[in-house]
This record gives sequence, structure tokens and C-alpha cells, in this order.
Amino acid sequence: MDFSEAFRFGGPTPVYSPDCRFLASAADYRLVVRDVESLQVVHLCSCLDRISHIAWSCDSDHILCTLYKRATLQVWSVRQSGWSCKIDEGAAGLRYARWSPSGQHIIVTADFQIRMTIWSLADKTCRHIKGPKFPCKGLEFSPEGDLMAVAERHDCKDVVTIYGTKTWKPEVAVAVPTTDLADIAWSPDNCCLLVWDSLLTYKALVYSSDGDLLTSYQAYSDALGIKSTSWSPSGQMLALGSFDQEARLLNNATWAPLAELSHPASLSEPASVIMYKEVEEGQEAAGKQQAHSKAQPPKHRPSGTEPKSRYIIQQLPVKLPNQKPPLDKPNPKLGVGQVAWSCDGSHLMTMNDNMGSCAWIWDMERMELGTVLQQSSNILSIAWDPRHLRLATCTGSGKIFMWSPEGASCIHLPMPNFAARALTWSPDGSSLVLADRDQFCVAYFAE
Repeated sequence: MDFSEAFRFGGPTPVYSPDCRFLASAADYRLVVRDVESLQVVHLCSCLDRISHIAWSCDSDHILCTLYKRATLQVWSVRQSGWSCKIDEGAAGLRYARWSPSGQHIIVTADFQIRMTIWSLADKTCRHIKGPKFPCKGLEFSPEGDLMAVAERHDCKDVVTIYGTKTWKPEVAVAVPTTDLADIAWSPDNCCLLVWDSLLTYKALVYSSDGDLLTSYQAYSDALGIKSTSWSPSGQMLALGSFDQEARLLNNATWAPLAELSHPASLSEPASVIMYKEVEEGQEAAGKQQAHSKAQPPKHRPSGTEPKSRYIIQQLPVKLPNQKPPLDKPNPKLGVGQVAWSCDGSHLMTMNDNMGSCAWIWDMERMELGTVLQQSSNILSIAWDPRHLRLATCTGSGKIFMWSPEGASCIHLPMPNFAARALTWSPDGSSLVLADRDQFCVAYFAE
């Protein structure tokens, strides 16, 4: 693996273009576009204010910069250096903006969810949708890009409306039986729309694209409910993570549970589980594992003194670090807060939030736990390679961690005073952006 030098940035994490040719970053009010291979600056644009959000159009031609403080959007073209566009939302305010799949429209949510506006870059017209429930979520385009589902709130009731993206007119409106709708998600096969309730109620509803209810699933009642969801790449399975520290798998044929994946603090089975534990230089690698009440946060050390790390394989049974959340505070760090499928659907990664230093990797062919990665610090960012079967992790240290079926490795970054706090894969899986608070670098994989 090769690493670039570190570059300064301010604002959102740098974003790859969909065609993997460019990398866009913000430096306060300036938009900096670099060539991914050489990291040379190819475009430099000045915005009116500090950039809050960056998004590429699907054709990698236009870049959307959101300036929340000014309630303004600025759009720049990579191919036509002289072309630009500005959209001022004025008194309505601006909470969020995103591209349509065609790259010809921008969808903007106003302050207090007063309205959603669809701006056309082709003919400079706009359409309004009243009553979106959320500013940043509750809007999903179908994988084929022909439908847009929007969670709305009308007369104190949740409604999901499906719009056609050619006319932007409603095609289906469904009054969903939720107490407080949390979010929605299309299946990758374009056939189903998942709707789930707030954390106070365990309820998952699956609708067809025509608005027909296919199933209503409730694993239990009178307890905190769904915390995370993820469709498998084929759309044949649905993973639901919940506050009871379990992830449940549903199949799209009968919508019955295929498996319940538990996350116990004491792990003794199955016997085939590979347990990787990160140990730092100076730590005692041999001997019995000590139980920790919680994962320790990253320690800040002077430049060049951060210890080296490596993985050791532990024998079962083992005790995992388990933090008991305070009962008197909202949004407890408890339950399965992340579920994510590998690119081929052969593995599922889960994270139990009260075990923040551990990542669980499940073998979907055997429907059982395959690997557990235990880091010395809480995991800050973890993501699957979009094209290859490998998983990248960072913990806010000068290291990143890679897992594949062949094994796990710890990779030390060559830059001093660089702590990887966030990571993003390129769409083709050939490189990674690693971000600290105010600097980033790119890690390249050898062919």
C-alpha cells in the first residue's frame, strides 16, 4: 500500500467523483478538485462562504457546494471551467441538498421542513413538495432512478409518497401505520421499499413500488426497537439491527427471519470463530485476556512515539470489552448500530454500540459468526470495499486496519501527527481517503 502526502482541508470529508477520476475537498470557502492519481489541483473555485457539504453529480461533471449559513447553493462544472450556477433559497432557509440520479435536478429541503424544492438545471424551473418529514433523510431514489420516495407528515400522520422522476408528480401515496416513522430504504433490486418506525417501537414495513404492503415485521414489543438496517446487494435479504443487541435477517420470499445474530460479551462459540485482537508494543501479548469495563479512547502522544500495533489470534472463550450505558441519558450507546454487507453479499459486518472497539464479521454462506476484530480503541470509521471482499477500519490513531478472508493486518501511516478518524473508499476500490480533523491523505492499493 502506498500513501500520498497529507493535504489540508476544512469542512466535509473529501469526496471521490463517481468515475474515480477526481477528488473534491473544501478549504473554508474554496473548492479544490484534484486528480486522484497525481493529486495535482485541476480546478479551484471560490464560493461565497464556508462550504458545508459537497456532492458530485452522477456523471462526474458537476459539483454541488452547500453553504448553509447563506442558504445558498453553488454548482460548478469540471469540464466547462467558466460555467457556474447559484441557487439562493432566501428566507425559506436551507437544511440539505442532494442531486437527482439524472444529474439534471437538485433537491433542496428548507428550514423546519417547510417544503422541498426540485430545481432543474436544464430549464431553470422548480417544483415544490410540501411537508417533508426530515431535512437529511426520509428521501430515497430507487436504484434505477425512476422513482423518488419521500417520507412526509400530514395531519400528524406519516405518509410515504412515491414520485416519478420524469414528471416529479406523485404516483403512489401510502399512509403508513407507524407511530413515528424513522426512515425509508429501497431494495437494490428496485422492487421493495423498507419503512421502519422510531426507536421506541420495533416495526419494519416492506412495500412494493406500487404501494402494496408486502409484510409487517415486529420481533418484539414494549422495548426499544430498530437501530440500523441494510439490504443485501441482491435484495434477497434484509438485516435489521436493534437495541436488544441482535441483528435479524429476513428473506424476501417469505419475509420470515432466517437468523438472529447475537453479540454476547463472553464469546465461546462457534469454535471456528477467528478472534483478532490488536495489541500494542509493550503490551503483554501472551497470557490470559483481561476483561475491560470499556474501550479506552485514543491516547495522544508526542510525534513519533505512538507504539506499533499488530494482531494476535486469541483462543476461545474470550471476554469482550462491554460498556454499560448510563440509564439516565438519551440515545444510549447500546445495540446494533451498524449493519453492512460486503460487495458480493457473502459477509455481513455488524457493530454493537456498547462494544465500540469490536467489529463482528458474519459468514453468510454458513449463517454464523466468522471473525471478530477487537481494536485497542473505539472504532471511529469502518467500511467495506465497494468492489473487493475487504474491510477497512480506523480508530483515530496513526494506523488503519484491513480484513479479508485471507487474514487481518495493521498498517502504520508514514505521516507523523496524522490520526485517521474517517475513511472513504473510491467507487472502484483502488484507493482510500483517510481524514484527520484538518488534513487528509490517500492510500493506494497495488494492483
